[in-house]
Amino acid sequence: MDQREWTVFLVGLTTGLSVAGAASYLLGGTSLSAHHNQNDNRMMSKSSVIVASERPNKGHNKFEISPTPFITSSHLAQVEASFTVSAAKLAEIAAHFTAELDKGLSKDGCEIKAIPSYVTKRPTGNERGTYFALDFGGSNFRVCQVTLGGPGHVPVVQQKDQISEALKAGSGDALFDFFAERTKDFLKQNGMGNGENAKLGFTFSYPVTQTALDKGALMHWNKGFTTSGVVGVDVVEFLQKSFHQKGLQMNVVALVNDTVGTLVAHAYQDPETYIGVILGTGSNAAYVEQMENLKKWKHAPSESGQMIINIEWGAFDNSKMVLPVTKYDDMVDLGSPNPGMQIFEKSMSGKYLGELTRLIILDLVAVGELFEGRSTSELRTNYFFETSYMSTIERDSSPELTDVEGILGNILQVKATSLNDRRIVKKICYLVGRRSARFAAAGIAALVTKIGKLDGCTVAVDGSLFSQYPRYANRMKGALQELLNDDAENITLAQARDGSGIGAALIAALAEK
Repeated sequence: MDQREWTVFLVGLTTGLSVAGAASYLLGGTSLSAHHNQNDNRMMSKSSVIVASERPNKGHNKFEISPTPFITSSHLAQVEASFTVSAAKLAEIAAHFTAELDKGLSKDGCEIKAIPSYVTKRPTGNERGTYFALDFGGSNFRVCQVTLGGPGHVPVVQQKDQISEALKAGSGDALFDFFAERTKDFLKQNGMGNGENAKLGFTFSYPVTQTALDKGALMHWNKGFTTSGVVGVDVVEFLQKSFHQKGLQMNVVALVNDTVGTLVAHAYQDPETYIGVILGTGSNAAYVEQMENLKKWKHAPSESGQMIINIEWGAFDNSKMVLPVTKYDDMVDLGSPNPGMQIFEKSMSGKYLGELTRLIILDLVAVGELFEGRSTSELRTNYFFETSYMSTIERDSSPELTDVEGILGNILQVKATSLNDRRIVKKICYLVGRRSARFAAAGIAALVTKIGKLDGCTVAVDGSLFSQYPRYANRMKGALQELLNDDAENITLAQARDGSGIGAALIAALAEK
């Protein structure tokens, strides 16, 4: 065995491989990537949790291979330890989540707001007609015309516009005038006049104090918005005022959170849908609760005996009682417009995962364990590293990790990286992305257990993390299996399509009943 082979052999051992595995590599060329992390790769019994888009489950890979052979990095080992959340810790998080949710259902002023949506029934599938929806959920604004023709027959005509950074940091008048102007443009382009007598649902995906189906005041901004003059104001009234100023005659009949809309939209085609989850730029969940558990409700109970609750789970554990918060989470939080708030969301949503990854990379650069200590202005720029880069990096299975090399060299301007550098970056993305999926699963496990649906329940999930991030859904499935054991087989994670638009239109239709 020459010096190079001996070095490779020892490196194999330091990464956690068995002697047999390292020897196999030397003798037979077997890839050392067969080593995998037990928290993400444990074999799941039977079919585990069903992801609706994966039925039937032929050829489904129930293992996940760790992407990083040959890595030796003491700081990376520390990062891995801090971002690895055990099944026992997940169970602790889920239990604390349930306790905090019960507090939010009982009184106002709690970390988990548990906001009544005033949506007291789910669709039957028999709703028909044409309705409009405005979808304001983060980076984009949409105007939609939705025709309800029955399950599977819901054509949508829509227009999407990006919300500028200037609008995010500007005045409320400017923001809502933008909404009205884009709506007016949509109506004009589609020959719909001024929208006279049209019924509209307004998806407003921020915490509100809702006092009726069509009334709600913004509590506070998140997702990077600091728009002035809106906190404490009824956003439906604000929108109607802007409509009036633009000569529009549309009636906003429902104020809808995107998670509530996601739940309702999917329930139109699947009556077993009791939970809606958003895993995108931001993160939140909604679920169907029994009125008897909504202790803070001061009005007569609904006819259905149920209420869809907008949890606002992004604020879960702002006090950091149970979440295993790292120094990188603290850095993201302190550098955000709302430090001390939305701690759960900042640890798992698409807006922040790329920034967490960037901070870890910078840390390893600073100690000389990555890129030979070389940094760039791009790498030092806050939020320059986007979560979409993580998706590309995790998806790269080429021998030389050429896509990773492209992102590092062409976007971050870190040239001449070694293969080991690229493997380390991929490992970091894997750790940050995996933790996000496992946190989401802990919240879902808590909800399914709370509402007594372990015997069968569909969870409608919308957002780019779930739909586009590689292996994200499978990581959620694995965590649910760890938490719920055999009961996890009864839980369907279903990809929700356009829940914010269709859901808001459906709730507008339900408002007429």
